[in-house]
Amino acid sequence: MSKMKVGVIGATGMVGQRFLTLLADHPYFEVSVLAASARSAGKTYEEAVGDRWKMTTPMSEQFKSMVVVDAADIAKVGEQCSFVFCAVDMKKEEIRALEEAYAKAEIPVVSNNSANRWTPDVPMVIPEINDAHLEVIAAQRKRLGTKRGFIAVKPNCSIQSYVPALTPLLKYGIKEVVATTYQAISGAGKTFREWPEMVDNVIPYIGGEEEKSEQEPLRVWGHVENGEIVKAAAPLITTQCIRVPVTDGHTAAVFVRFENKPTKEEILDAWKNFSGKPQALELPHAPKQFITYFEEDNRPQVKLDRDIYGGMGVTVGRLREDTLFDYKFVGLSHNTLRGAAGGAVLIAELLYREGYFN
Repeated sequence: MSKMKVGVIGATGMVGQRFLTLLADHPYFEVSVLAASARSAGKTYEEAVGDRWKMTTPMSEQFKSMVVVDAADIAKVGEQCSFVFCAVDMKKEEIRALEEAYAKAEIPVVSNNSANRWTPDVPMVIPEINDAHLEVIAAQRKRLGTKRGFIAVKPNCSIQSYVPALTPLLKYGIKEVVATTYQAISGAGKTFREWPEMVDNVIPYIGGEEEKSEQEPLRVWGHVENGEIVKAAAPLITTQCIRVPVTDGHTAAVFVRFENKPTKEEILDAWKNFSGKPQALELPHAPKQFITYFEEDNRPQVKLDRDIYGGMGVTVGRLREDTLFDYKFVGLSHNTLRGAAGGAVLIAELLYREGYFN
């Protein structure tokens, strides 16, 4: 079976680079076009990136000589691919306009950007948790006047360190959640070489991150109604988001209170047996075990555990009863794999298998 041709919009940035490492030998998809800003257009990809390659693995030979296309030239991009991944660095209103223009040109968009996360008929998906939200695409196509084009997005990287662990516990009636996330510098698109101020430093503020961390879980846990995503009314979530001197990997310290307090054994069993459509379909980037719990007191650790299942698994540890809340635990996810490009690729794999690209 021939592979589906795909473009990467914003290919020269950190997330765009991560997309290419994941797509280099993908069983479903073949990268046929790379697009970026007008200043990169016309250059080979190797020339356009220059000394800004941020991945630990070398740039694949198959991409080096590809000529970069202007992302604004939608017709030219569309001639060469069946859908696109989008990871551009622009103002939100510009991103919304660009993604909608691609969708209206009958080119589906799987976006890493935040611009369309709250567009009522755009699904914001963690594939193991809310794949049912993809059904809203029919209403979105009706609004856009398209037969094939649509936009689907992934949520913020930080929530994926704790939302997966909370999801199988919703049946116990989660009332309140307090979460503090300790977020890697790659979440800002940086390396230590570019951001020496982060060495031996902690910054207790990440713009807009706390609002996302408190509200996006409710949209993920929401439901489709009358062609829109309606966010969940509960639980109440409050967060703090802190930048720490770590290359990759977002850690979360979580406190949770329940209506019907489960036992520790019930929580561990819920985590162990939690899986979703990606595991059932055995999608290429689906972790065999979505949530892995560590019994050791000093796990999960960023260096040891962020790359579990190719960086697509979520790890949890230190589950114990709390003096103020019912329980507390620590979660960890890889922010540029599960939380960014890898999460978007997993969405695309699900869309492909479910026939949304047809």
